[in-house]
Amino acid sequence: MLNHIDQLWLRSFHCVYENQSFKRAAEFLNLPTSNVSRHIALLEEKLATRLFDRTTRRIAATDAGEQLYARTHTLLARLDEAFEEVTQHSHEVMGQLKILMPDSPALAQAVVAFCRQNPSIGLCCDTSLSPKEDLLDGFDVVLSFQRGPLADSNWIATEIKRWPSVVVASPERLQAHPLPYHITDLQHLPCISSLTALNGTPWIFKTAQGGLVTQRVHSSFRVNSGNLAKSAALAGLGFAILPIDFCQEEIKAGHLETVALEYQPDDLVLYAFYASRKHVARKIPMFIDHLRRHANEEMSV
Repeated sequence: MLNHIDQLWLRSFHCVYENQSFKRAAEFLNLPTSNVSRHIALLEEKLATRLFDRTTRRIAATDAGEQLYARTHTLLARLDEAFEEVTQHSHEVMGQLKILMPDSPALAQAVVAFCRQNPSIGLCCDTSLSPKEDLLDGFDVVLSFQRGPLADSNWIATEIKRWPSVVVASPERLQAHPLPYHITDLQHLPCISSLTALNGTPWIFKTAQGGLVTQRVHSSFRVNSGNLAKSAALAGLGFAILPIDFCQEEIKAGHLETVALEYQPDDLVLYAFYASRKHVARKIPMFIDHLRRHANEEMSV
């Protein structure tokens, strides 16, 4: 029977019952009076019983109407409470947040700050600097450092922060090899591949017009750690691409020198990826907004 009764018919019935008037019920529901009358007629037709006795001066509920109101009043009230609770929760940050991210101190601080600000959040975090596609299922948000164009994916990518980068080398390394002036010179020099530049992935540079240029380099020192890449560059093991902010102190101290080429390295970008869904839990955009604010105020690589 319930499958054949529109909830709006019941709400119109309750409003007419409580106001003892079709007109006042229509005003309360912000509906035409004719619609309210039609709802009652349809409800009476489905129940095969009269719910109101109507006269020109007043209306009164029948015994069936009295019984229907008494038995459904609590049900509708609980239904309204359930809807309000779900709506409230959709605007709150709560539940378990599952994150896959690099093991970065700066990101760790941002995640901890978010959980502290939102005590209803439970955290489940795994760390991987360059996660594989088949590892992404089951996570709400995946954080990843990228340089260059993103690979095709079913996930939505949101940029959190970007860091301009430079090619650097130690003074000892620059004395031992001819100074490169073109990116093609790098293929003859020892280079330190870092972050996503693994397994022969070329270094990515940007032109003045915003285009991208790739250059394969000779690399016998491959790491997936920015800290390790910087340490290797400081030790004179090769040329490296590093974010400027990450090596500014070493450049000022003369421990590293920037190498000017015809193209600048492409920016290092931190992305937040989340699955494409019609309804995204409130905790996900709230966490991403928090990351952006934290990155702009405090975060370094």
